[in-house]
Amino acid sequence: MGTLRSKCLLHRKEGEREKGRKAILQEMEELAEHGIFLPPNMQGLTDDQIEELKLKDEWGEKCVPSGGAVFKKDDIGRRNGQAPNEKMKQVLKKTIEEAKAIISKKQVEAGVCVTMEMVKDALDQLRGAVMIVYPMGLPPYDPIRMEFENKEDLSGTQAGLNVIKESEAQLWWAAKELRRTKKLSDYVGKNEKTKIIAKIQQRGQGAPAREPIISSEEQKQLMLFYHRRQEELKRLEENDDDACLNSPWADNTALKRHFHGVKDIKWRPR
Repeated sequence: MGTLRSKCLLHRKEGEREKGRKAILQEMEELAEHGIFLPPNMQGLTDDQIEELKLKDEWGEKCVPSGGAVFKKDDIGRRNGQAPNEKMKQVLKKTIEEAKAIISKKQVEAGVCVTMEMVKDALDQLRGAVMIVYPMGLPPYDPIRMEFENKEDLSGTQAGLNVIKESEAQLWWAAKELRRTKKLSDYVGKNEKTKIIAKIQQRGQGAPAREPIISSEEQKQLMLFYHRRQEELKRLEENDDDACLNSPWADNTALKRHFHGVKDIKWRPR
C-alpha cells in the first residue's frame, strides 16, 4: 500500500469537478422538465417584472429543442419553461439514469470500482444527449454547458461549501486521523482484501460524527414498536382490576353447579 498522500488525498480542482458532476445530473433533470437557463438578470422575476423592465431572452430564441418546445413553467424562475417534447425528454431521462447507475452505491455492492474514466465516459454520454436535444447548444451561462467546458465556478454555492482544499483536508477512520506520512498498512494491516470507509474532514474540525448504529428505517420501526407497547400498557393500567371476576374461569362455584345440574340457571323474573 502506498502512502496516504499519494493514494488518498483529493486535489481541490478534482474536488470541485466532482461536486459539479453530481450537480449536473440534477441540472439536466431540470433541463428536461423546464428548458434552458434564463439569463442571470431575468432569473427570479415575474412575467410582469420582465415586461416592465423590457428584458429579452435572446438565447431562448436560439436554443430551441429538437421537435419543438412544450411550455412547462418553472416555479422557481430559473429556467424559461420551454421544455423538450416527450420524445426528446426521454432521451435526456434515459441518459441521466445511465449516468446515475455508474456512480450508484450499488456499484460497491457489486464489487465494481468506479474510475475517473467511467465518470468521463458518463459525461460524454450526457454531452451527447444534450447535443441531440439542443443541436444549437446551450447558453454560455447555463451550468450544464459550463460544467461540460470545465468553467463552472462553485464559489458561493452549496456545492462549493463541500469542497475542501488539499492543504486543509484530513482523512479519518475508526476515530483516528490517517497521517499523510504513514501508510495504510500502519493502520489496517497488510491484507490487501481489507476494505475501510474513511471520511474527509477539514483540518481543525476534529473527528467526524459516527455513523448511526441503525438505519433511519429501522429507527422508525423501533419507535413504532415502542409507541404500540406504551399504548398497550396504558390500556392495561386503565382497565378495572375487578373486571376479570365476571369471566367464567374466575367462578369458583362453577364445578359444583356443574355436578348439581344447576348450570346457567337465572333467578331473575322474565
